[in-house]
Amino acid sequence: MNGERRAEERIVTEVFARITDRAGAPVRWALMDDTPVGVLGLADAGRGLARLSYVRGDDAFVAALLEDFDGRPVVHDPLDQARRALDRYFAGKSLAFNLDVDLSLLSDFDRKVLLATARIPAGRVKTYTQVAKEAGNARASRAAGNALHKNPVAIVVPCHRVLRSDGSLGGYGGGLPIKEWLLTHEGALLV
Repeated sequence: MNGERRAEERIVTEVFARITDRAGAPVRWALMDDTPVGVLGLADAGRGLARLSYVRGDDAFVAALLEDFDGRPVVHDPLDQARRALDRYFAGKSLAFNLDVDLSLLSDFDRKVLLATARIPAGRVKTYTQVAKEAGNARASRAAGNALHKNPVAIVVPCHRVLRSDGSLGGYGGGLPIKEWLLTHEGALLV
């Protein structure tokens, strides 16, 4: 981290603590507006990528971070490692991610669903029922779908690789055209 960014972080953290009477390590965030699937918001709360979201603007994304990480200041940071990994993914150079992710704000079952989903390789798909079974409850496919809907790190934890039992796409927080694009990009769907 360069000196200018360190100074900015120190000022933001000190002002935040003075205004709110709360201290804490900052949540770092960045936007990627040059992806084939639209603008992505990235955030790291100190334990790995905590957010990778489809966003419509930085104000809404930062407001959501302030709400989700209550009591923590938020500072802009390029998040170069995550950005490079996503650039490689979109260029088709590497469809796998080697990034730490932070799922600490999720319930135990939701975390198990997302960890099972993270093991689905690119070019493959599973059903909601299969993911629920791997998370410990084969009859909880609807709950697995809800957990996937809450996925805070889309694409990196590939919830787009989970389909309905009949093979249809199901839902996707980024929209079905993006889910279809991601699956086609990975070779799981033929155009």
